Amino acid sequence: MENTNHSVIGPMSSLAVTDLAGIGATLGKRLQERGFDKAEVLLGQFLILKMNKDLFEAWLNDIAGFNKRQASEVYMCLLEWCEEFL
Repeated sequence: MENTNHSVIGPMSSLAVTDLAGIGATLGKRLQERGFDKAEVLLGQFLILKMNKDLFEAWLNDIAGFNKRQASEVYMCLLEWCEEFL
């Protein structure tokens, strides 16, 4: 079952990529196989793409086969974290 709560409280360094909204076991494994095993690593990619929704969602689709809904959930999760902590 996927995490659908967009809120992440606290540091990203302690979280697995599957702790983020929209990322279940299957998508998490695909990301992990490509080196995105921790939430902080995925956050880094999000920031590299300048928090651009279209670019980030397209990247998630390209790298791991996310659909629009899944990618949007991850985007919102990371955006909300950034708005709260950056």
